[in-house]
Amino acid sequence: MKLWTSQHVFDHPWQTVVHAAWRKYPNPINPAVNGLDVVERKVTSDGVLRSSRVLSTEWHIPSWVTKLIGLSNPSYAYEYSEVCPAEQRMELKTVNLNCTKFVSVDETLVYKPHPDDPGKTLLEQSAAITVQGIPLVDYMEGLMESAINSNAQKGRQAMEWVIGTIAREYQELSHKLTSEYQEFSHSVRHGIDG
Repeated sequence: MKLWTSQHVFDHPWQTVVHAAWRKYPNPINPAVNGLDVVERKVTSDGVLRSSRVLSTEWHIPSWVTKLIGLSNPSYAYEYSEVCPAEQRMELKTVNLNCTKFVSVDETLVYKPHPDDPGKTLLEQSAAITVQGIPLVDYMEGLMESAINSNAQKGRQAMEWVIGTIAREYQELSHKLTSEYQEFSHSVRHGIDG
């Protein structure tokens, strides 16, 4: 088993980063995740949003790996998340649903305000990778660890892309509403004067 951990600081407030996390897929930076379905979503009596989703992915892995473990596209993963606004904490846990007889990846992401700067968000990410029942276990776990590290970097870039997209949408909507309000005000003034 290999354990992979990482931390990253987003230069955005927690609320912004969490909003982006919900809109992260699909994105052009990490096209491996090409679909997701919400299985269940509910808000508990104490205000915690709990969600279960299934993610569909297309992995570009060597054909010999595909033959060795039977992995075929699409692959699926189960994601469970909790968002606690009172604690300003979002936690996501993801496990693979394909090839579990040979490969198990349990990933956890935690988003929370940075302890030294509440205007920033700290992401703590970890993954437990277990490969069994096939030759070259250490090599395969290393290959999976490398893929997770690469996808984590793409995921952070995707979050920045989503945050930028949300900001552009807000600016466009704000501009449109301002223009429509000005047109409405102008027509009302002229209607009264006329």
